[in-house]
Amino acid sequence: MTEQVSYSGPQRIFSGIQPTGNLHLGNYLGALKKFADLQDAGWEGIYCVVDLHAITMPHAKGALADQTRQIAAAMMAAGLDPDTSTIFVQSSVRAHTELTWIFNCVARMGWLEKMTQFKDKSGKDSERASVGLFDYPVLQAADILVYKATHVPVGEDQKQHLELSRNIAARFNQQYDVPGFFPLPEGLIEGPGARIMSLKDGTKKMSKSDPAETSRINLIDDTDMIAKKIKKAKTDTLGDMPETMEEMAPRPEVANLVGIYAALAGMSDEQVLAEYGGKGFGTFKPALAELAVEKLSPITKKMREFLDDPAEIDAAMAKGAEKANAVAAPIIEEVRRVVGFWQV
Repeated sequence: MTEQVSYSGPQRIFSGIQPTGNLHLGNYLGALKKFADLQDAGWEGIYCVVDLHAITMPHAKGALADQTRQIAAAMMAAGLDPDTSTIFVQSSVRAHTELTWIFNCVARMGWLEKMTQFKDKSGKDSERASVGLFDYPVLQAADILVYKATHVPVGEDQKQHLELSRNIAARFNQQYDVPGFFPLPEGLIEGPGARIMSLKDGTKKMSKSDPAETSRINLIDDTDMIAKKIKKAKTDTLGDMPETMEEMAPRPEVANLVGIYAALAGMSDEQVLAEYGGKGFGTFKPALAELAVEKLSPITKKMREFLDDPAEIDAAMAKGAEKANAVAAPIIEEVRRVVGFWQV
């Protein structure tokens, strides 16, 4: 699907994080740090805790609010400033759900049936999965487009969903004859830390749902735990640290540790290999542990301080919701007019 008239509105970033499980190093390097860097670079950013997405899967009764605060605390601890960026909880802006229904009537079943994440999450018994799990990529599209966001920081595993958002935007513009009404959002996936892998298996993404605690470094881990997990991180039996990218290519666990060091230090993988290539893991792992503690400890400290004062988190989220509503409300009013709903 192509757009005949390009969008001419402001450049704006949107992204969200689900309040499920403890945030880990991969979430920090792949998302939170990038959000803060984009904020510092002057981007207008809208970031939310996507609690509506969280209920597509079973969750413990009463846990959602606490998990939502934990994500909000991590966002602010990582450097997102509520006075500069818009940080809020998804369900507090009802325009998300209204636009989702409208997009449900624009999107096509065939598009959603191609979504690989539904197949992964629903497993073999997909007929017992909730309609929400099947439909949540449409909610993702509404999340982005209710703010007319032009850019989305995404990992490789979300590129398919971003393409769906582009298709929905283009179909809406075409179906209602409003060229350029919605932008076709672009992904921001470049830079270090885009994909951090498990410390136990360099071929699998670091995950909150992995039952092995040693597979990830949680943002709430203390310094001893961080060092212990890096010490136990899997490498291989192929010798010392590789000296070139070619030598590292067939060694996924080593490549993951090098990538983590590079992302934390603001270096390239090549620069890390220039410093540690040919050295033993007895040298590299302690250096990585020291670096991880140096970079993560201040974030963990701030995060714990926020969690000790939930009223401060709630106030920041309320302020963010007000700012988000101020952007979304006129856009959803435009959408109602374009669709042709009754105007009082």
